[in-house]
Amino acid sequence: MTTLVINGRQRQLDIEPETPLLWVLRDELGLTGTKFGCGIASCGACTVEIDGVATRSCVMPIQALEGKTVRTIEAEPDRIVAALQAAWLQHQVPQCGYCQSGMIMAAAGLLRSQPRPNDADIAAAITNICRCGTYQRIVAAVHSAAAALQGVPA
Repeated sequence: MTTLVINGRQRQLDIEPETPLLWVLRDELGLTGTKFGCGIASCGACTVEIDGVATRSCVMPIQALEGKTVRTIEAEPDRIVAALQAAWLQHQVPQCGYCQSGMIMAAAGLLRSQPRPNDADIAAAITNICRCGTYQRIVAAVHSAAAALQGVPA
């Protein structure tokens, strides 16, 4: 039995301990906003926040999460995620949309640790893959969200 908090709700899960968090979210809890991409923590489509840190859920065994707090794209947006979602729309980031939940969760993790990232910080922190190639829009959206959170007009 593993006990953790997912999107503000405590969950007790009786699941094989090595089951990746991604499959717990999608198959056991019906939280399908977190996507399966590569299955080897390379593409980032499965990114969620664990205790505020962007983490690839496809390789994170549920047994490693006892007592942890998990936040997915389905969570009620806090001020950082809300700013990112607004910036995503402002810069028309989504194309096909498949990678976007992972991108936003990776960007949220970045802004929690570094409220004013530069381009290099963004490139280092958000290594997710977007098959539509919207990388420049993502960088612009992260800068806009950071500015909005600092109270600076974008």
